[in-house]
Formats: sequence, structure tokens, C-alpha cells
Amino acid sequence: MTEPVRVVLIEDDPIMGESLVQRLTLEGFPTVWAKTGAEGLAALRRERPDAVISDIKLPDLSGEEVFRRALPELGGVPILFITAFGEIEQAVRLVRAGADDYLTKPFPIGRLVERLKRVTPRARAAVAGPAGFARSDATRRVEQALRRVGPIDSTVLLTGETGTGKEVAARFLHAVSDRADKPFVAVNCAAIPPELMDSQVFGHERGAFTGAQARHIGFAEQAEDGMLFLDEVAELPLAVQAKLLRLLQERSFTRVGGTQLLEFRARVVCATNADLTEMIRRGGFREDLYYRIHVIALTLPPLRDRREEILPLAAGFVAEIAARFGRPEPRIGDSARLALLDHPWPGNVRELRNRIERAVALGEGDGLEPADLFPELGLTAAEAAPVASLSEVRDEAERRHILAALDQTGGQIARAASQLGVSRTTLWEKMRRLGIDRKTMEDEP
Repeated sequence: MTEPVRVVLIEDDPIMGESLVQRLTLEGFPTVWAKTGAEGLAALRRERPDAVISDIKLPDLSGEEVFRRALPELGGVPILFITAFGEIEQAVRLVRAGADDYLTKPFPIGRLVERLKRVTPRARAAVAGPAGFARSDATRRVEQALRRVGPIDSTVLLTGETGTGKEVAARFLHAVSDRADKPFVAVNCAAIPPELMDSQVFGHERGAFTGAQARHIGFAEQAEDGMLFLDEVAELPLAVQAKLLRLLQERSFTRVGGTQLLEFRARVVCATNADLTEMIRRGGFREDLYYRIHVIALTLPPLRDRREEILPLAAGFVAEIAARFGRPEPRIGDSARLALLDHPWPGNVRELRNRIERAVALGEGDGLEPADLFPELGLTAAEAAPVASLSEVRDEAERRHILAALDQTGGQIARAASQLGVSRTTLWEKMRRLGIDRKTMEDEP
């Protein structure tokens, strides 16, 4: 049975506070009520809640101060803000900095309950990496290292296998740094076509190349005083690597087609699952850039080295995905639990989530069994006889995933690309390569 979601409410208005506590408790959200920011921060450390609801205007601290101080303690726990009309700009700024949502007074309490129900399943699954500390010694060590380097502005390189939670670690590092209230800009270097990488990262001026009809502000500029996270940094073309090196050395850059020198103020965090030293040996990665981004290096442990996290992660994903699909939450049977613990998880947390999502989507009973999670184990000898190459398996998995995204978005390419975390150009190219008929899709402007 799923444990109730525990809430810390920070609200100084006695009438609203009492009303919220009563309604949330009736809805199955045990709530601890703090009447000042200081009381709230103490309650957060003491209670370790699943969600936080906070007024922006408090008698002692502002909502931004509560948010900034709470993030290092809470990791991925969602925070919802309550705001007066005149504080909307501040609330929007908080959401951009990482808060989950805000409501403008006055509001129906039922709306708050619905938003709380929407964000808390994800909180339970937020232990996909260092944000869910104390699950294992391995992630605890990563947490401690991230906290130590948080206040330091040195460049950080996060390494580890695919699916271990490198972006989660980067976001936590941002949360415990002095830049927590500044932007966090994540760039998936593998998802941007090489010919567009320069202009996407550094921006371009109008007329810089064919199709550049307006100035484009790149990721480096969007990061402002915050953090620029370059995921899959090994995918950067050599020419862009050279420009990134200059960015780190000189703390300045120019847009493509521009002449104005722009100051770069953000902290850079990079991540990769590639062996950069081997890439240097083969000429695929610049050695001087490697030493620039390798100032502080942390390795994210694979899921097989933190097995005590597998079942809590699985339970969190089941709750989140069942809520998203609008279905009753299936229980994980004893045999399924053993199968989860026995699996080597080559795809790490990402594989676990994908297997859970497939099982919840296709499951017909009220529980999950090994066959739901590992359908390949039920293949007959005849079905299993032709062993496909790794590239064939990868292409087929990618094809099915793209088709699922297109189906969910009604064939709208831009929305599907956004869900998949790639550009529309990249999605078109993958569809062409995988033989997905674009004529049946709606290509909106």
C-alpha cells in the first residue's frame, strides 16, 4: 500500500492556514503547518516531506529566501507557491528557477489539491539520481561530493553510464550552489544536428546564414549568471569544441555572424558516458578542452551498484505513471520484485522507468508480474532464434518510441520532438532513416 504524501505548509494567515490543513488532511495529505519562514525551514529538515506549499509573502522571510534555503535540503521534492496578484512576476521567476507551480489568491482549494496530486507522484520517483539521497551508500557519496563543490565555481564533469542520472546530479548541484536562483539551461548536445550546434549554443545574428531571419539568443547567453549544462559533451563537433574552449578561457564569445564580444558569466557543467581519453587518442575530442572541463570530475554509479534503490525507484515510477495514465496503481508482486532485483540493468534508471511504463501501459491485471516487466523472457525458442544486431535492436526501439510520441501528439512533429527532447530537424531525419512515413504526420509551423 502506498504511504500517504506528507506536506509541509508555510502560511502566516491563520484563516487560510487552518482551512488548507483541514482540506489537505481530509484529502489524504497529512500536513504540518508552519506560520513563518524560519518555522517552515525547521519543519522541512525535521519532517522530510513529499511536497511543500508556501506563501510568497511571509513575516520574516520572502518566498525566494525559503526556496533558496530549502532546495539543498529537499532535492527533487516539489514546491508549490501561493501568491497575491502583485507577486505574480516573482512567482514566475521562482518557477523558472525550479519551483513546480504557483497559484494566485484567491483560488479554490480543490485546484490546489489537484495540482498537488499532479506533482507528488513525480516527487516519489525523483530518486532517479542524487536527488533521492540516503537510498544507498553510493548515492550518498555523490550527494556529499556535490554539496562540497556546490559553492565553488569550478567547471564540473559528470561521467557515468547512460541512464544513471547525470542531469539530476547537475540540477542538484545548481540547487546547492550560490546560483540556485539563477537560470539552469540544459543542452543535449547529441540531439542538435552538427551544422546547427554553433548557432544553437552561441546564438546568431540576423542574416548570419541562409534562413537566419532574426537574431537568435543561444544557450550560453540564456544561462546568464546561472548554470550551463552540456549533456553528451563528447558529441560536440571539433569546431564547436574550439569555441567552447575559448568561452571557458576568456569568459566571452560572439554570436555567429556577429562582431560584438559578449561576456559569459555562467558556470559550466558537462556530462558524458563516453571515454574522453580514448576519444582524444583517436582525435575526436580536444585534449586542451578535456583539461578545462575536467577540473572537478564525479562519476555517477550504475544502478547495479545501488540495488537498494531499485524497489523504491520502481514503486515511485509505478505511482507516477499510473497517475499520468489515469489508472489504478498496480502492486508489484513478490516474484516481480525478485525479478527487478535480479536484473543487471544495463540501461540503469532509464531502463527501469521504461520497463515500468510499458508494464503499466499494457498490464491487464491489478498487479505487475515478471512477464509484464521482462516480456522478452517469455519468448519461444522459434521467436528468439534470429538474434538481431545491436544496431537493429536500437533502431527498432527508437522507431517504436518515435511512433508512440507521434501517436500521443496526434502526429504533430514539433510537439513530438519536444516530448522526445530533440529538435524538429533531428526528428525528421530520424523518421527518414527509420522509414516512418512523414506524409501521415501534421507538420505545423
